Amino acid sequence: MITPADALPDDAGLLKAMLIAERIESERLRQIIREFQRHRFGRRAESLPEAQLQLALEDAEQEAASGQAASEEKNPPERKARAARRRTNRGALPAHLPRIERVVDVTSMVCPCCTGTLHRIGEDVSERLDIVPAQFRVLVVRRPKYACRACTDVVVQAPAPARLIEGGLPTEATVAQVLVSKFADHLPLYRQAQIYARQGIALDRSTLADWVGRAAFLLRPVHERLLDRLKASPKLFADETTAPVLDPGRGRTKTGQLFAYARDDRPWGGTDPPGVVYVYAPDRKAERPIAHLAGFKGILQVDGYSGYKALARQGDVQLAFCWSHVRRHFHELATPGPAPIATEALTRIAELYRIEAEIRGRSAEERHRVRQQRTRPLVEALEPWLRAKLQLISQKTKLADAIAGWQIS
Repeated sequence: MITPADALPDDAGLLKAMLIAERIESERLRQIIREFQRHRFGRRAESLPEAQLQLALEDAEQEAASGQAASEEKNPPERKARAARRRTNRGALPAHLPRIERVVDVTSMVCPCCTGTLHRIGEDVSERLDIVPAQFRVLVVRRPKYACRACTDVVVQAPAPARLIEGGLPTEATVAQVLVSKFADHLPLYRQAQIYARQGIALDRSTLADWVGRAAFLLRPVHERLLDRLKASPKLFADETTAPVLDPGRGRTKTGQLFAYARDDRPWGGTDPPGVVYVYAPDRKAERPIAHLAGFKGILQVDGYSGYKALARQGDVQLAFCWSHVRRHFHELATPGPAPIATEALTRIAELYRIEAEIRGRSAEERHRVRQQRTRPLVEALEPWLRAKLQLISQKTKLADAIAGWQIS
């Protein structure tokens, strides 16, 4: 049997380098833990939003990497040890990426020992990730004109291809890049204009804004069609989240709501393609989901938001409450320290998750049978247990709110 000690090198210099590398890595991890603790348990004025936390972690990791590079520059064995660790942990590059091979061969096939001819016995292959920077190009469309020598008034020319932005510069691919950069990568238009300016392309932010607005208008039929296709499904998932919206008149932002309606039956053997539609609303009134889901008939998986209950009272929608939302409140209580009731609730809910993991991918009939036999008794036992615990605690506690999220009627 090979023990961890057997895997260590015998060279003292290499061992010292590995120890230094481990100490640097430990310090990096301690810094990350401190940032997480500040985010999770710090005072409200000191706690960091998630985006700021990510930036703080990036700074800590960059500083650690800079220190490692400086240390490796002075200590070749340490550099060698770090390189070996990178080869072990870096993983494989995706197979769909194109491969451009370069052969680095010896300059002579003559044996340096006996001057005989060398023969190939194998090779070492390494892969690195390479990026070709974005390349701007100009698509030139030429439309020849033709005339008849016998007719003085005849000119024949092919019609100009349709453009997404009539009279504008961009191709459809350029507009798509601007949209993805803005909405998926959160890159503001003025920063995109700066990127284009580095390539000598003068595009004002207002021009990009015009492209985005026109593209949004032209994409409305696609958005409406997708929502109609999703509403034809027998079951959907719905959720909503707040979104800061500029309010120029007041010089600050206001809070809007972004509703998401999704379908993904792949884990349960469904054949319908997955899809999600986002719909903005200025508020969270019940009339919003009622209007969005007009015509939908089926099961809607939701959290405890009361607006969905108003939708269900109309008779065409049956609500299925989400276990993740129920579990989340108990998890928040049990994570900081001892919380017997919350921990017990998590244990009971975990058993439901375990059953679902076992039957995932089976037919609907098989899943229904297992749920009736094994899941239903657990759920029926959970409700009276929560009712009993609710009588033992103050109704003003977060635990009481978590139990209320169970939708006890």
